[in-house]
Amino acid sequence: MGATTTENLQPRIYVACLAAYNSGYLHGAWIDAAQEAWTIWDAVKDMLTASPIAGAEEWAIHDYEGFGEVRIEEYTGFERVSDLACFIAEHGEIGSALLDHFSGDIEEAREAMADRYLGAHDSLADYVQELTEESTAIPHALRYYVDWQAMARDAQMSGDLFTVTAAWDVVHVFAGC
Repeated sequence: MGATTTENLQPRIYVACLAAYNSGYLHGAWIDAAQEAWTIWDAVKDMLTASPIAGAEEWAIHDYEGFGEVRIEEYTGFERVSDLACFIAEHGEIGSALLDHFSGDIEEAREAMADRYLGAHDSLADYVQELTEESTAIPHALRYYVDWQAMARDAQMSGDLFTVTAAWDVVHVFAGC
């Protein structure tokens, strides 16, 4: 069982019938995870009904993809799977990167996206420079002495700002807690 990190994959899970698995058959279904938990459960029931083993009731998540680095365990609840998948489907790569940043804490990721997102920039130093130049008059003679990299590093180390990277040349900047 493991995460697939291929780009642009919609989050989905492979749910297997354990009665079939224990009898030597591979029977299961890939299910779109970016839907209501009850809809996922209905798809699992349909898969169990079609099992080659009559009366199959037990299932397990045997694989998943499109969740970035967030782990989905065999018996992760469909409510959590749905919450994670819907967040990733709504926000794309930045949503996945935020979940990675917060170690799968969906509430932290939602709050950061809703209340603390400051935009996409080439680098944190570019964001700090833009913010400073918009809010402070810097004398022309001093412009060449400002170390934007150091200011960005200090803002990040102090917790005032943090970034997540979803593409190789873009950072998404967030206000710290």
